[in-house]
Amino acid sequence: MSGQNNIKRKIRLGQINDVIRILRAGGLHTICEEARCPNICECMSKKRATFLIMGDGCTRGCRFCSVRHYEPDKIDYLEPERIRDAVLSLGIKYVVITSVTRDDLPLGGADIYEKVVNRLRESCPDIRIELLIPDFKGNKEAYDIIAGLDIDVLNHNMETVRSLYPVVRPEADYERSLELLRYFSKRGFFTKSGVIVGFGEETTELKELFSDLAVCGVRMLTIGQYLKPSKSNIDVVKYYSDEEFERLKDLAVLSGIDYVFSGRYVRSSYSAEEQYKGVEI
Repeated sequence: MSGQNNIKRKIRLGQINDVIRILRAGGLHTICEEARCPNICECMSKKRATFLIMGDGCTRGCRFCSVRHYEPDKIDYLEPERIRDAVLSLGIKYVVITSVTRDDLPLGGADIYEKVVNRLRESCPDIRIELLIPDFKGNKEAYDIIAGLDIDVLNHNMETVRSLYPVVRPEADYERSLELLRYFSKRGFFTKSGVIVGFGEETTELKELFSDLAVCGVRMLTIGQYLKPSKSNIDVVKYYSDEEFERLKDLAVLSGIDYVFSGRYVRSSYSAEEQYKGVEI
């Protein structure tokens, strides 16, 4: 049995190395690496990665996030082609595209999302595409660009409850994020959001958040445990038990959200393909 386990381990390591080699060759970033996701080895062993576009420097400094907060890179207009090439090389059938927040750009990078999606659709017409987008500072022109794209899932993470935004996401806005999700739901998109818990939120506040998401037409929600990624990030206030994650799932479903995935290591992009397989549009 140990011999078989060693063989499986070597196969997984080989697959992970293949993914990293392709990413490095293309000069590409992933949120898996930049956010120090606990599921990175599992996902990469399945030849999956969530692509992080527009560089690895974020103009915002959310206190839970390990993505670097510094002067962002110049836009690389060949990046869409390299992402397409990586997707083809890895044989990805369901791709998740996200980005750093680029408040320095007039449209927040919505036009770059457009280029990436169009390149993928040209070469991989049958691929499923999920976009995990920033709030674009509420810019409706940016929303309209995204709304014109041929995608399967529109994801925007709320991350936490209303009262903790000034602490956890000081440059974001709770109502602005809800308005974004409401906008895309009304435009007919399958909308999704993600929450991480452990910042000190109350159950009543989470119930309010779940209700707000349901009213905005959000159909899928992920709920996971906050794990402090570095010394400079805010501390964990509470670790939730498996039973508590089940209760949170029940609360979200009762609020009117159709598909809820809740657990310690659940993340917004984790097993996104499997999450989507059970969806009824």
